[in-house]
Amino acid sequence: MPDGVRLSPSARRASRSGEPRSLGRFAHLAYGVLGAVLVLGLWQAAAASGRFGSGLPSVLETLSALAGLLGTAAFWSELGATIGIAAIGLAVSSVIGVVFGVLAGRFPLVRSATLAVTEFLKPIPPIVVLPLAVMIWGPTQQMAIFLVIVGCALAIAIQTIAGVEDVDPVALSTARSYGIGTAESLWRIVLPSSLPFIGTAMRIAAPASLVVTVVAGLLGGSPGLGRSIYLAQSAGEVANMYALVVVLGVLGVAAQGISSAAERRLLHWHPSFRKTGS
Repeated sequence: MPDGVRLSPSARRASRSGEPRSLGRFAHLAYGVLGAVLVLGLWQAAAASGRFGSGLPSVLETLSALAGLLGTAAFWSELGATIGIAAIGLAVSSVIGVVFGVLAGRFPLVRSATLAVTEFLKPIPPIVVLPLAVMIWGPTQQMAIFLVIVGCALAIAIQTIAGVEDVDPVALSTARSYGIGTAESLWRIVLPSSLPFIGTAMRIAAPASLVVTVVAGLLGGSPGLGRSIYLAQSAGEVANMYALVVVLGVLGVAAQGISSAAERRLLHWHPSFRKTGS
């Protein structure tokens, strides 16, 4: 998940009024379907050419393998484990990231005390922590959840800090003049004003949590589709491996769609959403 993603309300309005939106929803969807069909056609042509040997199954072989996987209890168990790990890790990351981000963004003492640590942790990817996590928890769900937290919490916190720093100082001064305390000011002014930035962080963190979950299973052996992909590759079941990758792609699209819908629902009052009619 990118650390430096910062979108102000004005930038969000500009991004939401771009060319794809002007095409209309139906045309935008139609072009998306056309692009997917084109990619599938290129995939099928590459597999039929024989240049990749058995390393690239055809689209039909992959779909057939996927249909077979859907009929097994093991697949659904691993799918549930993947979704559960990603969801729990994302939820914990959100709480940690938002709470820390609000405190660090609002109170200079907290920001100064944690600045060195956050700057040290920012360039460290979750995969670097994987060997340590495996040594402590082994190939378990707890290990995978920990990696998701490592991969998402800090990025959410950085976006939250940016949102807190973007709060209108006039609103804070007005609150103080009316005798509103610090806790109430954080709840009623700082947090709502930071929600567009937090929403951006959550929209990016949702698919990122799935990526980290898969890496934890693929390299660390934790339950989930990542482990299934590794086992399929080890057994030479190439079609099953590609079918599982397709499932992960669908999960990523679903996570992106759900997070975007939740963002629109929670921020329907914000000008960047009202002016676009979303």
